[in-house]
Amino acid sequence: MMSAIGVITLMGLVTKNAILLIDFAKQNHRKGMNLNEALIEAGHTRLRPIIMTTLAMIFGMIPSAVATGLGSELRAPMAFAIIGGLITSTLLTLLFVPVVYTFLNDFKERLFKKRKYKCLNIFFYIFKITYFYNENFMGHQE
Repeated sequence: MMSAIGVITLMGLVTKNAILLIDFAKQNHRKGMNLNEALIEAGHTRLRPIIMTTLAMIFGMIPSAVATGLGSELRAPMAFAIIGGLITSTLLTLLFVPVVYTFLNDFKERLFKKRKYKCLNIFFYIFKITYFYNENFMGHQE
């Protein structure tokens, strides 16, 4: 039960770290920086706050993890879940999230390119139908 609470806490912190990283990269990308450069810059700039938050949480959970007093067996699983999850998720946030964001951004650009051409094809198709309709049916009404 307590490890589930630790996982919920962990999800909030991991999400915050990913948002911190991607938001900074998106701001730089909007300013005209290349996406890859923006992600690298975000990694350099936001590395310190992410590491500080992670270490503060880990050091805060160590007393609960190593405690031997009354009721410590109830809180230790939560502490171990948080400590292990933070170490893993911090590495994944700094390495995996920028890669996935790059793939999703490329996919979005390809999707909108195809949509744009689909819209043009639909426009020309409707134009041809109305043109032939007008030529065949309206032209013969003299």
